[in-house]
This record gives sequence, C-alpha cells and structure tokens, in this order.
Amino acid sequence: MLFWHSQPEHYWPGPGEMYPCSGGNLLRESLALPFLKQEEQNISTSAELQCPAFQYVLCAPTSPAVKQHEETLTYLNQGQSYEIRMLCNPKLGDFSECRKLLKSVARVVFHDRRLQYMEHQQLEGWRWNRPGDRILDIDVPLSVGVLEPHIHPTLLNTVEFLWDPTKRTSVFMQVHCISTEFTLRKNGGEKGVPFRIQLDTYKANEKGEHADHLHSASCLVKVFKPKGADRKQKTDREKIEKQSLQEREKYQPSYESTVLAECTPWPEASSSPPATPGLPSPHAFKLLTPERGCSSPSCPSDSPAESTAEALSPCASILETQQWLHKNRFAAYCRMLANFTGADLLKLSRSDLIQICGAADGIRLSHALKARCVRPRLTLYMSREPQAHGRDIPEDSHPATYQEVYLEELTATELTNKLAELLSLPANQIQQVSKQGPTGIHILISDLMVRNLPDEACFVAAVTKVQAPEGYHLILR
Repeated sequence: MLFWHSQPEHYWPGPGEMYPCSGGNLLRESLALPFLKQEEQNISTSAELQCPAFQYVLCAPTSPAVKQHEETLTYLNQGQSYEIRMLCNPKLGDFSECRKLLKSVARVVFHDRRLQYMEHQQLEGWRWNRPGDRILDIDVPLSVGVLEPHIHPTLLNTVEFLWDPTKRTSVFMQVHCISTEFTLRKNGGEKGVPFRIQLDTYKANEKGEHADHLHSASCLVKVFKPKGADRKQKTDREKIEKQSLQEREKYQPSYESTVLAECTPWPEASSSPPATPGLPSPHAFKLLTPERGCSSPSCPSDSPAESTAEALSPCASILETQQWLHKNRFAAYCRMLANFTGADLLKLSRSDLIQICGAADGIRLSHALKARCVRPRLTLYMSREPQAHGRDIPEDSHPATYQEVYLEELTATELTNKLAELLSLPANQIQQVSKQGPTGIHILISDLMVRNLPDEACFVAAVTKVQAPEGYHLILR
C-alpha cells in the first residue's frame, strides 16, 4: 500500500565540488573561507559528516508559491524527459574500495492518503482507460551511466536500473499520467492531485543479490499537460512578485533543481526488493535482453507439443484456471481474473485481453489461449525405404508411410540427429548423409543444402550398413 512520508529538510553537501550541478542556487548556505590550514581541514571534515552518502537531483525548478518550512513542489510536463542525477559521496560508505553496481527502483506514487488507500483501483482504472500506456518510463537514449534498465510490464508506475556509484549517472524519466486524471472533477491541472517520485537504492549482498537497502529519497510533483507546467510556474512567479516584500518572505525561493529529500524506504525495501527479470534479486531469474534498450523476461521456448498440451480447457475450474495462469507466466493477473473459469477466459476477445493486460501481455495471453505454436522453419516428410534380401534391417512389407521432421537450426547436424531418431539408429554411427541428384549421383548434405531445401518436401531414406568402420550411410531420394 502507498503511504505518506514526512519530509525533512533537503540535504546538500557543503563542498560544492563534491556534487557538481548546474543550479548553483541549490546551495542553501555558502561556507566561509578558512584562513588557516587547520581551520580548512576542520570545515572539510565536518562538512563530509553532514553530507549524505547519496543525493538525487531532479533537474526541474521548484515552485515559488511554497511557504517556508513546507516541502518543495515541482511542476512537470506530461511525457517530457527530466534528468535525475544520481550522486554518491565516495568518501562515505565502502564504494571507494569496491566497484560494485547498485540497483535503484524509481516509482511514481500518490501523496494523498485518500488515494493511497484506493491505489489498486485507481491504477486499474487508469490502465483500463489507457491500454498499453505506462505511468513512468525511462528515456534510455538520453540517460548516462544507466545499466540494464528494466520496465516491468505490469508495474506501470515502477522502473529500475543498475548504476556505478563511482561514475557519472543521470537517468531521464517521463511521467505519462497527469494530476487531473485522478480527481473527481477533471477541469484543470492546477486542481490535480500531487504525486511523489521516490527512489530506493540497494547494494549487492555476499551472494551478489541486490537485496540490502541503502537509501531512499522522494520529492513532491504535479504533472500537467504539455507546456502546462511552464505556464503554472510563470503564474506562481507573477503571483508572488505582486505581493509585498513582507509577504514574499513567507515563501521559499524557486530553485533551478529539486533535491529529493531523504525518506523512509518503500515497504518492500525493508526486507528485499521485488524479484524482477534480469536484475539480481533473492528470487532472480535471468533478466533481460534489454527491452526497448531495456529488457524483456527470458523464458524457455515451448515445443509445439508442449504448447498444445498446456492449452486451457473450457471445462477448467476457477482453481485450475489460476494454476494455468501461473504456469504460463500470467501470475500478475491472477487477482484480476480471480473469478474466471476456463470458459470465461476463452470467451474474451483479443481486444478485451489487451484492455485488461496491456498490449504486450494481452497479445501473449490471446495466443496462449488459442494454443498458437511457433511454425518450424522447415518441415520435411520422411519415409524409410523397404528392405529386402534378408539384410540386417528387417523387410517392411507395408506401404510406405511418411513422418514429419521439423527443423529449426537448418543445419546438416540437426537433420542427421532427427533422421537417427526417426530411423532408430545411433546418431554417432551415421557416417554420411547424402541426397540423390540428377542421373543418380549422390550429393553430400551440407548446411547450405539444408537451408535451400523446399518446405514440405518428401524424401525416402535408404539405409546402407558399412563394415569398415562400422556404421551407416543414409541416402535421401
């Protein structure tokens, strides 16, 4: 469940050179220059002790219409890429001694308690109204130092990535929902609900799993339609400028960047982060091959026979349907489809499934329900040539029947192994496979020849046993 954090003062290190940033007015107070070397060392040491180990800076200006001692508020444009600088103090912690990667999880969550209690319903309603869209996204081409970014297909408001604390790291993020989408009356971004952008950072434990929580910070934002944030910022500034000097002193100045304030960790962060494909975790499975420059979960490819065997039966009960969803990697939707039987699920159209599960998983679920299997790259039909004259292989007096051979790799080795299995011969004793060509010549089968065989071609395999060395020659006619 989402919950509200009490926000302390923004942290920022005293020595400006430790955390370089374009917004010079981020420094709340400037240090007095020391006159003696000893005084300089004391100031440096005390400043380091007050500096946090981590600092996250959102490169967007804060609103000037926020009163003193209140948390800063930042306005963002929908879909615009905003830089978040991931800063780490190398003099604090053990990062100067080892160059281990850290994992950070970024979330867009509700600030209002009323919406926090209705989080699941609000997000499901947003998903239903905007199928295939996400609340939070990473702009991978603009990001610097971000490794293995992962966008979870079902957690629309969460992204995560690895980064090196000893190197410059900037992640560019986009928020695609606007604040008015979660209000009862949707008549203007100024009346929209505030969000929180929160980052939780983990380090790798002895097993190499990113399960140990290090730091959490968040900031308050409101999201407007494109260019709406700029207009709101201008309106707030003009409003403050019209007030008297005494009234202006009640408000904070507008800073060029927003420093995320340290906060309590996300509930899942206190123990371990949720297992996600491609990022090391207590229940990790191989992450990704980057999806969109990011990644997608790796999964074993099912053979046609296995896919057919796993088709959902129309007679499946609610329990059997839930088990089928788990087995086919749709566990994230079990709660939503808790009362569906097999017949109920099979009645849903492709568009219905896309609205429920999003574009990617909706199409995958549609294919899984139809038990659609991947067509093999090459299909051949083989029959064994009848043997006579009392040779080692007994004579088959029945009419020739053909069996299918499916090839995926299109290599001579794959064809040899499939023929050995079909003809019940040891694969290591097949010395040669050839194809009968024009005028009865025998052409040795090669990878290039296999790739150029016509699909659904029919062949009769003749088996010849040789003595020295002992083995078999196969001839395809």
